[in-house]
Amino acid sequence: MYAEVLIEYPTKKIDKYFTYKISEHLINIINVGMKVKVPFGSKVINGFVMQIKNIYNEEYELKEIIDVVDRELILNDELMRLGHYLQEKTLCPLISAYQTMLPSSLKIKDNNTDYNYYKTYLVLNKSKDEINEYLKIQKKETKQTLLLKELINTDKVLKKDYASYVVKALIEKELIKEVKEQEYRINKKSNINLVKNKLNEEQLNAFNTIKNTQNNTTFLLEGITGSGKTEVYLNLIEDVIKKGKTAIMLVPEISLTMQVVDRFYEWFGENVAIFHSALSSGEKYDEYLKIIRGEVKVVVGTRSAIFTPLKNIGIIIIDEEHSDTYKQDNMPRYNAIDIAKVRCEYHNCPLVLGSATPTLETRARAIKGVYKHLHLTKRAGEGTLPTVKIIDMVSEIKKGNFIFSDELIENLNNILNNHMQAIILLNRRGYSTTINCSNCGFTYKCPNCDITLTYHKSTNNLRCHYCGYTTFKEEKCPNCGEDGLNYLGLGTEKVEAELKKIIPDARVIRMDQDTTTKKGAHERIIESFKNHEYDILLGTQMISKGLDFPFVTLVGIINADNSLNIPDFRSNEKTFSLLYQASGRAGRSSYPGSVILQTYNPDNYVLNCVKNNDFNSFYNYEMNIRKILKYPPYYYLVSLKIVSSDYKTSLEHATKICNYLKNNIAEESIILGPTTANLFKLNNNYRFQIVIKYRFDNKLMHILKELDNIYLNENKVNLEIDIDPLHI
Repeated sequence: MYAEVLIEYPTKKIDKYFTYKISEHLINIINVGMKVKVPFGSKVINGFVMQIKNIYNEEYELKEIIDVVDRELILNDELMRLGHYLQEKTLCPLISAYQTMLPSSLKIKDNNTDYNYYKTYLVLNKSKDEINEYLKIQKKETKQTLLLKELINTDKVLKKDYASYVVKALIEKELIKEVKEQEYRINKKSNINLVKNKLNEEQLNAFNTIKNTQNNTTFLLEGITGSGKTEVYLNLIEDVIKKGKTAIMLVPEISLTMQVVDRFYEWFGENVAIFHSALSSGEKYDEYLKIIRGEVKVVVGTRSAIFTPLKNIGIIIIDEEHSDTYKQDNMPRYNAIDIAKVRCEYHNCPLVLGSATPTLETRARAIKGVYKHLHLTKRAGEGTLPTVKIIDMVSEIKKGNFIFSDELIENLNNILNNHMQAIILLNRRGYSTTINCSNCGFTYKCPNCDITLTYHKSTNNLRCHYCGYTTFKEEKCPNCGEDGLNYLGLGTEKVEAELKKIIPDARVIRMDQDTTTKKGAHERIIESFKNHEYDILLGTQMISKGLDFPFVTLVGIINADNSLNIPDFRSNEKTFSLLYQASGRAGRSSYPGSVILQTYNPDNYVLNCVKNNDFNSFYNYEMNIRKILKYPPYYYLVSLKIVSSDYKTSLEHATKICNYLKNNIAEESIILGPTTANLFKLNNNYRFQIVIKYRFDNKLMHILKELDNIYLNENKVNLEIDIDPLHI
């Protein structure tokens, strides 16, 4: 017998199957989807078995498969098909598609690490009658006899709980022995005292509509912040489990995962597996084993959880579906929502997309009837929507208030006096955006990228947030040697320092990428704030959505209009979503909430839609702009980036590709470029961009594949193709 094997190298040049002979001792073991060890050239590497066949017609001699890497972890039929879909959709190597589906501890690379977690127990090595006879002849009670009595009553005990000399003595007497048992690192139990909230009329209607759907239908559950979408999700999953099926629940941020997971653990206990990037390799391995062994019914996680090998799926739910984090930026550039649709089609089950601010494309499909549209228009329980006030910072600056308006400070003081809590949002981290010299004009810039470095005061260094370059800040200008360095811009670290100066009694905790690098940092910050150990939570957009704190009655948003200035066709949509979601953190319980939006553009239409909680007006306003400018949802997009370490080479190939496209794609399609990319120089590479807008173009995918193949063997230039990009 013979096997077609897809080897581990994630390069398109050898993106094909290689035939190996299956040796006699493996014939009854090897199956399609298994990871195997094979000789390749002078090396021994891993690969996936893609096909098994009985006939081989070639004349030259074949090498044999050496061994199976893991008999338990097999890519099932659904995931095998999903890999081919991913390859077709994103133009990635097939092996990259399969590697994307696996946690780091199970990547196809040759890895001999044993991620299994064991606990060592002590058990009796003789019968209980023999041990009792032994105890009778002992003259006095010792630690050894106490351990033996414990084992008679409990059968096994943890070795680490007992002194090593006691254990060693009993093992030498052959009275006890050690046994190792594999255990999972994460073990949770459901809350038997959990009181489940009764669904209100709107929630019940949404629940029943989805519950009674027996086919592959996509729903948009559009609910205002605090409307109880999670309660609907929990009830839907409970119903699915009762029917003997499983469920996947995706959330966009690691920071949201634990609050959601805690709710799921309370409902479903050990029936839940979690999956996100903050888990250790061993924890991911454990959770994956639970899933593949069929020991759990629910998977909760971020983007990559959509690939977990759950069987018999009854529903997939994607919360905060508008989030950018569901789209992967590097190869393969997939969108988890697209993958969810494919899996729901395979299992003939519903897909639920939930959001208070769905993307314009999603909402347009719902209004058109492609998706089924469900609404939650009221806050669950006693909560009411907060009042939103816009503060003009132009007039505040005249009073000397550069960061906090008088009204925001007054409200923060009131919060402290009333023993409530507040959230302050700034969509930027670090201390200052840039540092320059007033004497010579020098500005600290990244030597690898065409952007300024961000200053972080706590570590006194400057960092590039794109390539990771770091350098220490000098006391004087490194260019002219004068004492003229100025700190420009605003970051969370600087806001925190100013906040502590103005309100010294306030207990402030900061949550951004700098304070959440250590494992478990997200959970610790959220838990400590939830327990009211702090009065003010300050952070970047990771605190803007999904979090639920009953005592938060004030949300302050600094530089609310900052993201409106980003040169991207989605900047209005992303700004509205960020501000609306952040505003929704206030007033989620019986305490009324308020929001203060600080801006230099108080008359801006987007900001006033946020103020009025008016998503419908914003939607109509933005859709009109999209239609005129021919952007999604009226047109589809493809982005091509031409990347080279040499400027002229990059521009030359960008021009060639543009001409090739103009001569081959449909006349109705629109080509923009080549232009410099938003980040023109990144990691010492020059980047040009071409954007294609199209409605119906049957030839386009074929043309893109041809271009992709042309550049397989081009060493000086890299072509990056992003189909349906979120940003251009």
